[in-house]
Amino acid sequence: MRIPFTLLFFLVGIICFCQNKVEWEPDIKLSFSDFASQESEINESLSSTFISSGANLEFGYQMSNAQFMFTKNFNSMITAVFNRSAAVITAVDSLQANNLVAYGQYTFDLSELYARKFRKRLYENKSAFSGADYYKPIFNEIQEEMNTEVARVSKLTELGSKRDILSFEHQKVLEQIDGFPEFCKSCKPKKKKKSKN
Repeated sequence: MRIPFTLLFFLVGIICFCQNKVEWEPDIKLSFSDFASQESEINESLSSTFISSGANLEFGYQMSNAQFMFTKNFNSMITAVFNRSAAVITAVDSLQANNLVAYGQYTFDLSELYARKFRKRLYENKSAFSGADYYKPIFNEIQEEMNTEVARVSKLTELGSKRDILSFEHQKVLEQIDGFPEFCKSCKPKKKKKSKN
């Protein structure tokens, strides 16, 4: 009787941990409850609003030198994730909270856009003789570009409170995501045909 109970407890723990991180999908819509840090709250006595979006890029691979030499498509190894336990919203009222949720959704979708840009650049820059850390300068460029864009939109929208501007910027991100159809996580880019001279 103890073994099934222990196993069930262990599996519940795994399920809870896995539900903490959400991989980007086009139909995922965040709500205030997704910002599951214990610090999240709506409280009229707060003096300011705050958001830590919980969205980021994850990249990792493990393979032999021979596998690495012949691997060009790293799409499945790059993930835009939303970490519920790291996501924080503090707001004085539900209107501010909803604005921050919309801003959080924007940053999550922006993470997917830059995941696709990262996948594309890795694909285009990988050769058989690339070193195992060839991705580092590309990743640093992607991070810098994404941080610059987050800062720009944060300032432009006053952290999401200018909802019409945020909606416009968000729509641009969604359209750009559609512009990288070969670089979704499960996609395989088409090989370019060599021209015959």
